[in-house]
Amino acid sequence: MTPDAARLYDLIDGTWPAAEVRRQGPFLLRRGDGGGQRVSAASALGPVADDDIDAAEAAMQAMGQSRLFQIRAGDDALDTALAGRGYAVVDPVNLYVAPVDAVATHRPPPVTAFCVWEPLAIQIDIWAKGGIGPGRLAVMERVKGPKTSILGRINDHPGGTAFVAIHDSIAMVHAVEVLPHQRKQGMAGWFMRLAAFWARDNGASHLAVVCTQANTGANALYASLGMALVGQYHYRKHPDDME
Repeated sequence: MTPDAARLYDLIDGTWPAAEVRRQGPFLLRRGDGGGQRVSAASALGPVADDDIDAAEAAMQAMGQSRLFQIRAGDDALDTALAGRGYAVVDPVNLYVAPVDAVATHRPPPVTAFCVWEPLAIQIDIWAKGGIGPGRLAVMERVKGPKTSILGRINDHPGGTAFVAIHDSIAMVHAVEVLPHQRKQGMAGWFMRLAAFWARDNGASHLAVVCTQANTGANALYASLGMALVGQYHYRKHPDDME
């Protein structure tokens, strides 16, 4: 059975965890410590009133964070309320999932991609060039379940890197970064296939990934691998916190 979007939301929290999570009224608040939007946004656990939004805003500011909400399926009322406050839509995202056997069809060519943990210095450098710095590396370190990184090589040189972790029998791929001069040579596809083999070897039944809707190349790749689009979410950010 294909995991639904609700299960994938939990998967994101399990494989890309915030530094701190706490409940305040109908919201789940996250402290990201520089780990990006996924670990810094508040999400609704039930119906929300205006006073609840006020309290969540104050709490996020007290943590030194932007006023940022993740809007999931069923959050239409919250979405409308935030729009009325001038919040802007940021980074609409697609959620993809497939059985591991559907993606683990053939292994990367020799010396093309390797699983390694801890990440090597060259991987940390590649991530840094793509804007994935210490805050996001700390997110990877916080993951409690099975995890690995993937190092890719093309033309006898480093090509890119990615991170994979498992939660609730589903593996999720994060932080895919391919060096600009090594792109359009199939590296990201090999990352996904190797991730599927690793996931199966470590007891996962499915492989998942999230991707911004604006990233047309990545969306096309995941569809070509037979991954099903099972949901979306987006963020709403306060206009005074827009960069």
